[in-house]
Amino acid sequence: METPIACTLDEAGLATQAERWRRLLAEHGAGRVETADGLRLAFRPGVGVEAELGALVEIENRCCAWATWDVAREDDAMVMQARSTGEGVATLHAMFVDG
Repeated sequence: METPIACTLDEAGLATQAERWRRLLAEHGAGRVETADGLRLAFRPGVGVEAELGALVEIENRCCAWATWDVAREDDAMVMQARSTGEGVATLHAMFVDG
């Protein structure tokens, strides 16, 4: 059975998570690339970036289990990669879009 594409956070948790992502992207975001199986976000180095990104991804792996969320260091940047299949890919492509 396929995991439903849904977030399990409650309204307050979702708002907090969204604000943390927004802040990290605004202060340290260095690029967004849609991939065939999901999304890659790059972040410039800075105090606390690695810890905050790791904490956010840990939550995403629990609340959005329909995707796999990973963090890696690439050159001078931290990169978050989220991967999924089917409709999950389109959902990831719609996330973290400047609005």
